[in-house]
Amino acid sequence: MLLRKTIAGIHPRLAVVAHDMLMVWLTWTAVSMLRWSLAPNPSPVSLFGHEVWLVLAAQGLIFWWTGLYRGLWRFASMPDIWNIFRACLLGAFAVAITLFVYNRLVTVPRTVLLVYPLVLAVLLGVPRLAYRYWKDSRLDFVTRAPSQRILVLGAGKAGDALVRDLRRENRYTPVGFLDDNVQLRGSRLHGIPVLGTLDQLPQLARETAAEMLVIAMPAANKVQMRRAVDLCEECNLPFRTVPRLEDVVAGRSSFNELKEVAIEDLLGREQVQLDWTAIRTRLAGKRVLVSGGGGSIGSELCRQVARLGAESLTVLELSEYNLYMIEQELRRDYPDLLFNAWLGDCGDAMTCARVFEQARPQVVFHAAAYKHVPLLQGQVREAFRNNVLGTKALAEAADAHGADSFVLISTDKAVNPTSVMGACKRVAELFCQNFARQSHTRFITVRFGNVLDSAGSVVPRFREQIRAGGPVTVTHPEITRYFMTIPEACQLILQASVLGNGGEIFALDMGEPVKIRDLAEQMIRLAGKHESGDIPIIYTGLRPGEKLFEELFHPHEQYTDTAHAKIFLAQPRSMAWNLLTTQLRQGELAVRDFDEGMLRRILDQLLPEFASDGTPSDGVVVAFGSR
Repeated sequence: MLLRKTIAGIHPRLAVVAHDMLMVWLTWTAVSMLRWSLAPNPSPVSLFGHEVWLVLAAQGLIFWWTGLYRGLWRFASMPDIWNIFRACLLGAFAVAITLFVYNRLVTVPRTVLLVYPLVLAVLLGVPRLAYRYWKDSRLDFVTRAPSQRILVLGAGKAGDALVRDLRRENRYTPVGFLDDNVQLRGSRLHGIPVLGTLDQLPQLARETAAEMLVIAMPAANKVQMRRAVDLCEECNLPFRTVPRLEDVVAGRSSFNELKEVAIEDLLGREQVQLDWTAIRTRLAGKRVLVSGGGGSIGSELCRQVARLGAESLTVLELSEYNLYMIEQELRRDYPDLLFNAWLGDCGDAMTCARVFEQARPQVVFHAAAYKHVPLLQGQVREAFRNNVLGTKALAEAADAHGADSFVLISTDKAVNPTSVMGACKRVAELFCQNFARQSHTRFITVRFGNVLDSAGSVVPRFREQIRAGGPVTVTHPEITRYFMTIPEACQLILQASVLGNGGEIFALDMGEPVKIRDLAEQMIRLAGKHESGDIPIIYTGLRPGEKLFEELFHPHEQYTDTAHAKIFLAQPRSMAWNLLTTQLRQGELAVRDFDEGMLRRILDQLLPEFASDGTPSDGVVVAFGSR
């Protein structure tokens, strides 16, 4: 049994060696005979003389040395063909040296040595490619199942690579490309024609009997992506897309993976260009603390800080489950990172002091906060305790232990706040701005709007409602919000932390506001449904504390450009330090006594623009392009 297995295992390899040696013998004798036949006095060519055996030995050693027999004919490809050509050239050189030593090349015409490697490369390469073609064709015939006819939108590198991979799977039959580059019209990629432009999609989909559409434009901006999706929806055919380039680079997706179009693909923005050298210089080798490091923004900050080579990372997190999840992920992906997991409340001054004593962080990112506007309207004590006093406790610990910088993650709801959540975040901004003048620590505030797919946000809520069959609830037909992705927001936070010297408020360019009604309609259509009949949209009215429009700057905050095109600097509004600290001490007493009436009065006194009764306000929209 063992002998039979051994023979079975080596037999195919011996057959390959025998084939190659036969081709060497055939090439050498054929080329030699042809050359001598052209001579006036031809010499007889011995079919099995000493010269032939020396050629076989020399060429065989070169085949072995170049690893020609490590490859499999079943998967022969261009690298294998190149290796064969290299082996033939080196073999001709080895044969020439061997025969020179043997008989000074007396019986070998020089033209034989020139023609021999070319003919041998053809005789070795063609059978390998033919064998692979035969195996592929035979496998296709045996396993072929009904495959979907697909049209590919985009005839660039992504479309080319996608079709090459899809044809191997036998589940799809690409029938054509569509591309707006008119110069590609009539050309072919892998034998598949470029049929026309994207605007011709509905017509060409019918003519080619396409069963599925694939958008192969990973670098497309949101306008191009929306146009492609609208055209696909017009065809009433299922459609898929390839991952975005940033998802491939970050390892979240493989390049040619087909996936359903997500709302993030349509709200995506141009990739952020960052000064990674400055960011890495500021964070590499530093001890970093992230509060709320298990949340949506905090966990992504942890990943990026770990990727940038921090000496140690400490996460202070109130949620046991979130802390466990981020700890497991970072210990798996960054085993060399010194990671400290602290379960605790940043509003507990003793916890903050102990964390700083043991971790000695140099850079602090404060992402811990309560953020749900309607819920916090009736929870003034908890909103003030966590969002204001938690920031104060962590900031004072950073100052007391000599941290280099403290970055407060804020929100657009802190501008002209109409909600308790926004008002508390605005007070936290005021504290950090004014505390910066009393401290050697750089206190920087970064303000931005909604992030896509964060916990409890509108996108996952709509997704659940659509999955349940509806209805989808929208508060107001005209309500708008700014959106950006979590990775983009965190990258801009890191960039802003490098730009600031202390006391600044940086606002991130959120792009154009998105109507929540349009967002809901698009998500319903992406799910293959229609808002008119399948899943209705119901308008429930603005909730307490909710704005119709969000703002990133207060009208009295003069803002200027910074070194980064997507980050703007708001001029801070100063406040008497004694007044601020007095009000916060009263707030601490009110939190202790559970006096929510006093907390509302404190918010009113610190923020004249805040209506503590939660009356919705349309706000004043401040455009980034205006001055």
